Amino acid sequence: MSHHRAIAGVFAVHGAVAGSLATRVPWIQDHLALDPRTLGLALLCPPIGAVLGMPLAGRLAHRLGGRAATRLLLALWCAGLALPALSPAPAWLFVAFLGYGMAAGTCDVTMNAQAVVLERHLRRSIMSGLHGMWGVGSLVGGGAGTLAAQAGVDARLHLAGAALVLLVAGAAVGRDLLPGDRPRAAIPGGDGKSSGPRFALPSGILVVMGIVGFCATFAEGASANWAAVYLTEVTGAGPGPAAAGYTIFMLCMAGTRLVGDRVVRRVGPVTAVRAGGVLAVAGGAVVVASRAPLAGMAGFAVMGVGVAVVMPLVIAAAGRTGSTPGAGIAGVASITYLSGLTAPAATGWIAGAVSYPVAFAVITAVVLPVILLAPALREPASPLREPAPAHPEKATVHPAPAPALSEPAPVLPEKAPAPGEGTREPEPGPGCQRPEIRSARRA
Repeated sequence: MSHHRAIAGVFAVHGAVAGSLATRVPWIQDHLALDPRTLGLALLCPPIGAVLGMPLAGRLAHRLGGRAATRLLLALWCAGLALPALSPAPAWLFVAFLGYGMAAGTCDVTMNAQAVVLERHLRRSIMSGLHGMWGVGSLVGGGAGTLAAQAGVDARLHLAGAALVLLVAGAAVGRDLLPGDRPRAAIPGGDGKSSGPRFALPSGILVVMGIVGFCATFAEGASANWAAVYLTEVTGAGPGPAAAGYTIFMLCMAGTRLVGDRVVRRVGPVTAVRAGGVLAVAGGAVVVASRAPLAGMAGFAVMGVGVAVVMPLVIAAAGRTGSTPGAGIAGVASITYLSGLTAPAATGWIAGAVSYPVAFAVITAVVLPVILLAPALREPASPLREPAPAHPEKATVHPAPAPALSEPAPVLPEKAPAPGEGTREPEPGPGCQRPEIRSARRA
C-alpha cells in the first residue's frame, strides 16, 4: 500500500505545481507589462515544450529506470515553478515556459508509467483515482495561490517558497515508488550500452488510443477554458454563476476520477469509456440547447462526469500496449497534448465566426469517436478483473510438490505387518533398479 500512496503523492505534487502557477499568471502579466497577444503566445510555450519533451521521456526512463527518472523529472518540474516569475523580460518568459512545459510533459509520462507498473502489481485499476489526486493537488495549489494573491504576496516569493515545499514533498513521496521501465540489458558483444529507442512515436493501435484521448481532452480543454464565457454570453449568467460553471465542471471531473476505479473494476475499461462518451455527448447537447444559467451549468457538470475517466484509461491502456510503459504513454500523450494547443483556439475561432452554440455543437461531435473507438482500450487478458469460476466446486486442486530428492520423506506402512508376512522396502529414487520383495516365510 505504501507504493500506492507514493504514486498518489507524486500525482498530487504534480497537480499542485500546475495549480500554483495558474493563480499567479495575472501578476506575471502585470509585472512584465504584457499585452494579451504576447501573454497568449507565452502560454502556448508550456504545451509546446511538453509535446517536444514527451518523446524523450521513454529514453530517459530506459536509461535511468522508471523510479529514478520520475523523481528527477518531478524535482525539475517543482524547481521550474519559480522560473516564470523570475523572468526579467518577455523573451526570458518564453524560455522559462518552454523548459517548464518540457519538465511537465516528461514527468507526466514517467509518473503515468509508474502508475501502470503499480496497476500490474496490484492487479486492479487505480489510474482514474490517481488522476483524481492530480485534480486535488491542483485545487490545493490553486487555493494557496489565491490566498497569496489576495494578500498581495509577491509572486516571486510565493512561487519560490511553493517550489521549495513541493520539492521536499516530491522527494519524500518518491522514495517508495516501484521500479519500472528498468534499463534493458546491454547487447551481447556490443559496447555495453543499452539499445532502447531514442524516441517514442505512436503507431498502430497506439494511434487509435491517441485519437480517443485527443477527443476527450479536446472537450475537456474547451469546456474548462470557455464554460464561464459561454454561460455569460449565451445564458446571460452573471460573474458568480459563470465562475461557478467552471468550478462545477472541474469538481465533477475530479470527483468522478476519484471514484472511477470502482466502476472500471466492475464493468471494464471499454464499457466505462463508452458510458463516459455517451454522458459527455448528452451533456454537450444540454449545453448547446440551454439558454438559462442552471441548465448550462448542469450540462457542463454532465460533460465533466463523462470525460473524467477517458484519459486515465487511455493512458493505462497505452502503458500496457507499448514496448515499455513509458514508451507507450509517451507516444499517446504526444497526440493528446495537441488538444491543449488546438481546443481553446478552435473554440474561439468557431464562436467568433458563427456562434457559441455552434462551437459547442462541434465539440460535442468531436466526442463521438470516443464511443466508437472505445474497443481499442480492450486488453486481451485483462488482469484488472478476475471473475470467479463458474463452478467453484469443480476447481482443479493441484497436489503439493514432491519432497526434494536430497531429503526423501520416510515411507510409513499403512499398518503393521502380521507375523509371517513379507515386508516391502521403500521405493527407490530415480535411476535405481526396483528391488525384489523379500519374503520372510520359511519353507
